[in-house]
Amino acid sequence: MNKLTDIFCDVDDFCKVFMPEWEAQLLADGTRKRNRQCRMTMSEIMTIIIAFHTSNQRDFKNYYAGFVVRFYKHNFPELLSYTRFLAVMPKALTPLCAYFTHIKGKPTGISFVDSTSIKVCHNLRIERHKTFAGIAKRGRGTMGWFYGFKLHIIVNHLGDILAAKITPANVDDRKPVPELANGVIGKLYGDKGYISRALSSDLFDKGVELVTNVKKNMKAKLLSAWDRAMLSRRFIIETINDQLKNITQIEHSRHRSVHGFMLNIIAGLIAYSLKDNKPSLRITSEEFSMMTVS
Repeated sequence: MNKLTDIFCDVDDFCKVFMPEWEAQLLADGTRKRNRQCRMTMSEIMTIIIAFHTSNQRDFKNYYAGFVVRFYKHNFPELLSYTRFLAVMPKALTPLCAYFTHIKGKPTGISFVDSTSIKVCHNLRIERHKTFAGIAKRGRGTMGWFYGFKLHIIVNHLGDILAAKITPANVDDRKPVPELANGVIGKLYGDKGYISRALSSDLFDKGVELVTNVKKNMKAKLLSAWDRAMLSRRFIIETINDQLKNITQIEHSRHRSVHGFMLNIIAGLIAYSLKDNKPSLRITSEEFSMMTVS
């Protein structure tokens, strides 16, 4: 699903249910004092934000002015100016988060966990960086030190994202896993950075078996042929992280606010989730039965 019309129809169906309940809650608890309606509907705003991340364009201003205004103004009769649209975008953050929860994948019994760096500026500009001062942290990944955040995700073997969480870059990869794994079933495959008796025990209590290889200085661990095969296929989650960064563009260094950063992340996750062709492992029903036996 990557056409503007397809995205709008799905988003609009969701908003017809979600928006009345959410707005009633805001009025009831006093969060919203006024109920002034925007010319554009929330589903239209969300559609444009999501569609940008499916467009392979890097600059939202050029996308909005050169693509949406030029070719799709007839689809959005009350289209706002670029400046006004930027002003209303933060209001879409909560509906976008709810929509991602609505469309995220379902557990299949085979899941993979990993984290990836989200850099917010070049290392040489860390001392001058102001947007995320006090929020972003220095962390170390496979490509060295960086400044920003980590995106932690769990995916199933079909390439669907089951859960996602953003943390500062200095947070241990194992810390968010218990929360991310809520609702996950079966086996969860991770790299050696997830080795932890406490984490394995915590997940086991949730009905999840954490499977990892061992480090060189550790005693060898007996693994079934199935588990060894699945660990060798962890490239699926690395491929997904690569697509999130280079296709749906969840990472760039031009953020001017925390709201903009979060909008960029969640819209990128949604754009990936709506893709028709995701990286996946072709596992037959016979292979699934082998997993239950092993």
